[in-house]
Amino acid sequence: MSTIEDAKNQLGELFIIGFNGFELSDDTSAFISQAKIGGVILFAANYDNPAQVTELIRQVQEGRSGLPLWIAVDHEGGKVQRFRKGFTQIPSAETIGKANSPKLTFQISEIMATELRAVGVNLNFCPVADIWTNPKNAVLNTRTYGQTEDQVSKMVTAMVRGHVIQKVQPCIKHFPGHGDTFVDSHFVLPKVNTPIDVLQNRELKPFYKALRSHCSCVMTAHILNPTIDPDFPATLSKKTIQNLLKQQNRASPIIISDDLEMKAITDNYGLADAPRLALEAGCDILIYKTEATARKAYDALLKSLEDNKLDPGIVLEAAKHVRTFKQSALMPYEPPAMTELSTKIGIEEYKKIIEQLESEVRKQMAKI
Repeated sequence: MSTIEDAKNQLGELFIIGFNGFELSDDTSAFISQAKIGGVILFAANYDNPAQVTELIRQVQEGRSGLPLWIAVDHEGGKVQRFRKGFTQIPSAETIGKANSPKLTFQISEIMATELRAVGVNLNFCPVADIWTNPKNAVLNTRTYGQTEDQVSKMVTAMVRGHVIQKVQPCIKHFPGHGDTFVDSHFVLPKVNTPIDVLQNRELKPFYKALRSHCSCVMTAHILNPTIDPDFPATLSKKTIQNLLKQQNRASPIIISDDLEMKAITDNYGLADAPRLALEAGCDILIYKTEATARKAYDALLKSLEDNKLDPGIVLEAAKHVRTFKQSALMPYEPPAMTELSTKIGIEEYKKIIEQLESEVRKQMAKI
């Protein structure tokens, strides 16, 4: 097999895709199997109750040909919690941060990870490591743990440790920091002129500390910071990913793009070129919210390989990086057990810990 053919055969490993419905359709199952897609991301539209999503995840994993697929979700707490009915309702990062208790944060992280693992989720796009440095940033305010580097770092590292111990991989986001933006990258491309020395001493520290706390995955931001790279946002920027992330962390984290369907990317860099640029910049995994767009991006990358526009070595290196991590993080594979759902999800003990946190928040606020 030629190098190009080998890269085409392994390309699917670099995708995490969304799809419609409470069940896995034959068409989606065939695409995942034939393209050897690396993982899926679940949203509220995929969730009805714990038993249903457990069965859905079983269907997804049933089609694997080798290593398990990533089963990912955005499960931060507050307004960003895809699984609700039956699950413990997790407070927002803002609320958790106000308690100022790494111990309670760690316990809540364990709750989150235990419940997710019970249904078969193995990758959580959490915690948010952004610092809320811009009071006019209404997109991320309640999703951040605080307004200072020290506060955010304490909560983020505690959240990371709780997930790792319960064997769900945390993914810190949104590198190199989304807290100083004004606009939402779902719709437009944010531009931040924060100087590099400020970033090094403020925005980047929670990410670096989380990586030292055994977090192995980082999600990039669709943010243009001209002081780092005047041409490309972080997700597509070699200068950001290589210089600020990979070269400064010995752990060699898995770099995951934010959803490449966001208008910050598609409106400025194109559906066909963006996935190639992301891989060339250093992303290991590409996220697509919908299956339809994921298929288009997959086909575009196949064509880029055929036309010699994409170095097959980039694909092969990323696929090897991802598979190596899967081997250490997901093996031996243990399918979720329906019989354990009632003892691991939404139990009274978890509610008491949430109540302790809320009580601590009231105490902290009374001191102000």
